[in-house]
Amino acid sequence: MAASGIVLVGFLYAHAAGNLKIFLGNEDFDHYAHWLRTIGTPLLPDVWFLWIMRVGLLVAIVAHIWSATVLTVRAKRARPVKYAHRPKVQGSYAARTMRWGGVIVLLFIIYHLLDLTTGHLNPVGDSTRPHANVIADFAADRWYVTLFYTVSILAVGFHLRHGIFSAARTLGQQTDRGEKRAKVIALVMAVVLVAMYLSVPFAVTTGLVK
Repeated sequence: MAASGIVLVGFLYAHAAGNLKIFLGNEDFDHYAHWLRTIGTPLLPDVWFLWIMRVGLLVAIVAHIWSATVLTVRAKRARPVKYAHRPKVQGSYAARTMRWGGVIVLLFIIYHLLDLTTGHLNPVGDSTRPHANVIADFAADRWYVTLFYTVSILAVGFHLRHGIFSAARTLGQQTDRGEKRAKVIALVMAVVLVAMYLSVPFAVTTGLVK
């Protein structure tokens, strides 16, 4: 679960960095989006790199969900008899909402693909005009899309915060000092990622980016 999570976190940061190019203007953002389709050429045909990346991400997502399912089943088998008086479990909000957050993130991924990848749910839906797609998507009169996007990204942030900390423990971090450091790093990385992603819809909705 930690290994697949690391792959997904790496993609999230790379994708967020690319999204920020929208602040450089229409031409730069469109150029970046079209450049993604040509990565690997002439060694690879156009768009092949994107499909290789998509397949890799799909494998990572399936592995992540499968790992979560296996761990849940193992946890239940380890305690087949429920406590007569279940004690309160100490843990962060992120830890207690990890599973629901994962469901929200999965639904968001599906919507995001239908919206800005295939264009089926986008008002413009033109793959040759990525900048126009984003502007139309987060227009002021589509505030509900921005709201759903915000809730989903916040869920990603909570998921990421707990996930990075858990991954650090899985990969060998066991000291008290290291645990404190891991918590800080996880929080900072989650906050930065959320800020990077939310800056785009908020900028479009408020008219900062047109």
